[in-house]
Amino acid sequence: MKIYSWNMLFKNHELDRAFEFIAQNGFDMFCLQEVPEAFLERLKQSSYHLAYAVESNFTVRKKLETISLVIISKYPFIYSEAIPLTYYEPALPRRSRLAARIIYGLHDLQVWPKGLGNRHALYADIEIPEYGIMRIFNIHLPLMNPSIRAEEFERIMRQKDSQLPTIVCGDFNLLEKPYITPLNWLLGGRVSDALLYKRERTVIEKHFVEHELQNALRDNVTHPLSRSQLDHILVSNSFSIKNAEVLPDRIGSDHHPICVQLNIDK
Repeated sequence: MKIYSWNMLFKNHELDRAFEFIAQNGFDMFCLQEVPEAFLERLKQSSYHLAYAVESNFTVRKKLETISLVIISKYPFIYSEAIPLTYYEPALPRRSRLAARIIYGLHDLQVWPKGLGNRHALYADIEIPEYGIMRIFNIHLPLMNPSIRAEEFERIMRQKDSQLPTIVCGDFNLLEKPYITPLNWLLGGRVSDALLYKRERTVIEKHFVEHELQNALRDNVTHPLSRSQLDHILVSNSFSIKNAEVLPDRIGSDHHPICVQLNIDK
């Protein structure tokens, strides 16, 4: 079974190549984050089985933008549900609100985009022939600070069913290098969140173990600017990992697509 996850970047200018990449990769399940509206409509018109939810809303130059989380499956969905999440920015310190606006503005080469919230994670149940039902999550943890990310991960994992094999895909925004972790303080965290740059990884890996999930791509860099593993595919212990890789071509995104091939142990 072949699983992909990719933060495709909401302002990706290589959408034709992105669509071709998805179509030609022989996936069983493919999780996408930051899917722009036009690309979602294109996926809806394809023959794929889709589950999707609004990831967040924001405005750029007074224009409303919506990005979505999408799970594409080779197999039909039995059930899917969006998980409502907190919009944190209004409750953050002034330094954090200012920093968030600047970061997202520079990211898009625009100034002062305004977040509107309406945040969600997504999960779906899929029945695999000759195996049974499994649950897959698609999540995008916020670029805020470690305590917020850990809290949100645990909130999403409340929808995990211990009776079902589980896959968790997404962009976790975990920062692991000393030159990038000052963002943890700037975005509402403690000074120690900036200085103890390996702590968040150590803590979150313990959360993974508690939920009986394997991090298939641990110690791999998936985001060149941060030199960190932002992107994850976590799998239940009932799966054995045949292969895991970070694909070299980012196809217009700032994130590398990642892929895990699994053997299913009945």
